[in-house]
Amino acid sequence: MTPAEGLARLGVRRMLLAIHDVSFPADADEDIGRGSPATRAADRLLGYAKALGFTGLQLGPQGQTSRDNPSPYDGTIFSRNLANISLGSLRGLVDDATLAAALDPAPGDRAHHRHAYDAMHAVVAAAYAARGPELRADLAAFRAANASWLERDALHAAMSAAYHGLGVRDWSARDAKLWATDEPRVVARRAALAAEHAEAIDRYALGQLLAHREHARVRATAAKHGLMLYGDLAVGYSDGDAWAYAAAFLADYRMGAPPSRTNPEGQPWEYPVLDPDQLPGRAGALLDARVDKAFAEYDSLRLDHPHGLVCPWVYHANTADPHQAVRDGARLHESPDLPDFPGLVRFAIARADQLDRTLPRYHDDWVTALEPAQVDHYAVLVAAIIASAQRAGRSPDDISCEVLSTMPRPLEDVLARYGLGRWRILQKADLDDPRDVYRSEHAERADWVMLGNHDTAPIFSLVRTWPAAKRDQWARHLAERLALATPERLVEPGFFATAMLAELFASRAENVSIFFADLFGYEERFNVPGLVDPANWTLRLPADFEALHRANLAGRGALDLGLAIELALLAQEHGAERR
Repeated sequence: MTPAEGLARLGVRRMLLAIHDVSFPADADEDIGRGSPATRAADRLLGYAKALGFTGLQLGPQGQTSRDNPSPYDGTIFSRNLANISLGSLRGLVDDATLAAALDPAPGDRAHHRHAYDAMHAVVAAAYAARGPELRADLAAFRAANASWLERDALHAAMSAAYHGLGVRDWSARDAKLWATDEPRVVARRAALAAEHAEAIDRYALGQLLAHREHARVRATAAKHGLMLYGDLAVGYSDGDAWAYAAAFLADYRMGAPPSRTNPEGQPWEYPVLDPDQLPGRAGALLDARVDKAFAEYDSLRLDHPHGLVCPWVYHANTADPHQAVRDGARLHESPDLPDFPGLVRFAIARADQLDRTLPRYHDDWVTALEPAQVDHYAVLVAAIIASAQRAGRSPDDISCEVLSTMPRPLEDVLARYGLGRWRILQKADLDDPRDVYRSEHAERADWVMLGNHDTAPIFSLVRTWPAAKRDQWARHLAERLALATPERLVEPGFFATAMLAELFASRAENVSIFFADLFGYEERFNVPGLVDPANWTLRLPADFEALHRANLAGRGALDLGLAIELALLAQEHGAERR
């Protein structure tokens, strides 16, 4: 029985390998210091994933990041990351010496973001200098077809260079507010700056042409392997996006993560908030353009923190202490009478009599009930995403919604309205609480289940550091859930983690996601949320990833998908879990 046949018997329709661009492997002659889904080694990884039974890849956001901030969730929403252009695809456009200079002088298992950033910008500059008539014509056509976003992104990049890499907040007030209004003097200033930076803008556009061509090739490669490609619709906006679309955002508020069980301090993301008064209007047009482009380039999407689309947690902008401000924040649409947020009254959807004042305002049950018309109001942005999917011929039930430990009632009602599931991360499950949302027995068919994601500790690191009592509790749980014939094998880390994966396969959920670090047995962490650290966003696979997986499987330190499917099928036969 093949892995695909086993998953079909279990009722698993989708199994995605979650991996960010930076973590893809690259052969020595294409290694610029980070991975890319466009390398030859990435092609091999896709074939390997298909053989293991994966039905698709879940990518991270693929926007252009800054030189000093590698977080993909702070990347551009339209422009693509130049570092995803493989060196092999540029042979013939630039000379061999330039390509050789782009290679990482000290390759390893960690990404070197600044080198990759500088290297690919230098390669694009060389390609621009050497462009011939055919490429010039292609560039002109690309600029005309994508002018609505490309010209703004290119102007931002050019002005950032002119300001020596400083962020918009450190620009002059006149330039920082260049897109806040369409007053004649401001429009004239934009035109003057575009003329001043004409060559830099044209060079930027060439980089985007090459990056978009490369993505089209990656899509064709994924299709060749029979894999769906999932994009990541980040909840936030880059510094450049906040500048270029300032007129679509609220000026006085920022979006963050509210306090929660897994993050009691909250997180001041500093992301702008779409202006509800401009739906429809500038804000609605921005979302439509963003989502339409995404569905044109991916088979489906992961919605990053969808509470930001339904009931965003906001706090006052320009505060001296954003960490305290986010803890003292409020939800945009359920603050009809809060004295510290009088400006939110106009955006309230929930009424005062629908709030439970005995609970903190970030609590999931702060809103006690909603009427159908109110749910419609809360759902306006999700409805726009569903409509975009349908326009592109995509199935809405393919959409993955990253709902973590907090799911306020408005978000729950909106997801139910469209039959969308939530995420359930098994490593976070509280076995002492039978109602805990992360327990797999609560998973519904539409849910997405996983051992961990890019923000959690790898499963092998976690289980090795659990206290003995917690390991024993989980071992008893797994033995019962899976009706294990050999529970004594749970002393082996590889069997233990694989049994946890089997529990997900045996659940009611039709959708399983496996983060690459868990699959290959890494113990190093990919990202620690809220922490600015040079090690974040750097973990990557080696070019000989197959050998790594085989070695770790032999050492009982990687996920064995075949064994997990077998254990889940045996559990199904014993009635340990009914779908």
